[in-house]
Amino acid sequence: MKPATAAKKLGVYLEATPEEFQAGVVSRDELNELQANPPQWLADLRRNGPHPKQLIAQKLGISTSALVRAGITEALTTEQINAIKEENPDWLVRERQVYVDFKAEEARLAEKARLEEQE
Repeated sequence: MKPATAAKKLGVYLEATPEEFQAGVVSRDELNELQANPPQWLADLRRNGPHPKQLIAQKLGISTSALVRAGITEALTTEQINAIKEENPDWLVRERQVYVDFKAEEARLAEKARLEEQE
C-alpha cells in the first residue's frame, strides 16, 4: 500500500515519518508488524506527534471541519493539543457543543431508520 494509506492506518502524520517509510511501499505484513511491534520512531510519533488532523480533532472532541474554522490547518504536537485543552478557548467550547449536538442527531436518525426497518 502507499505510505499515505499506511500512515493513516497507523494514526500518524505522514510527513513526520522517516524518509524510508515515505518513499517505500508498505505490505500488509509490514503494516501488521508495525502495529504489533512499533519501532521507536512510531511509538514517539504516536505519543508526541505531530498528529494528523483527524487525531487532533478526536483529542479535542470536535470535527475536522471545526479545526479549519478555528484556523488550525497544520499538524499539532501532543503538547500543543494539551495547551489548547488547558486554555479552553471559546471556539473550542462552542465547537465541542456543535459536535455533541451533531452526534446526538446522527444517533437519533440512525435509531429512527432502525425502527422504520423493523416495521
